[in-house]
Amino acid sequence: MNKNHLAIRVKELRNQKGMSQEFLADESGLSLRTIQRIENGETNPTGDSLKRLSNAFNVSPDELIDWAIKEDKRYLVNLNLSALTFLFFPLLGVLVPFMLWTSKRGRIKNIDKLGKDLLNFQITWTILLFFIPTVLLIISKMELMDNITLSTFFIVIGLLYFINFITILVNTLRISNENEVVYRPRIKFLK
Repeated sequence: MNKNHLAIRVKELRNQKGMSQEFLADESGLSLRTIQRIENGETNPTGDSLKRLSNAFNVSPDELIDWAIKEDKRYLVNLNLSALTFLFFPLLGVLVPFMLWTSKRGRIKNIDKLGKDLLNFQITWTILLFFIPTVLLIISKMELMDNITLSTFFIVIGLLYFINFITILVNTLRISNENEVVYRPRIKFLK
């Protein structure tokens, strides 16, 4: 563990959370002098001190040590493409990206925004996939519309699958070209 990297990380997290050194000392149970030594790169914290600091910052010890946010466009592309698992079962389009996102969250540049946008889109899409055909079925049973047939259901479901598929592919190209992703429609379940 590089003392300078840890010193930068502790100071960065402290400032990010709006903490003074005194407040961090109180929250972590470490002395003010220990906090100052760690931030100045004069010492490496022991296992107990590292655990106390990570608790005070509400991060894992690994996140405190391995703090460098890396650029990994390939992982972002794979995260985006993982949503294509909806083709096998609609909920997989939410679960697989969620697992990939949470495993690298905060460690890869732009992963938080991409993960939230992708998951919000997939959750919205899954709700629409079940909601729209159900509404069509209810309308047809109430005899409000005479011409709703089984083919209409398949057309609506096919259209929803097509929109999801195209959206994922377009955003994969946008990630590859380092452009901002655009997922529509989406309800912001994750903020």
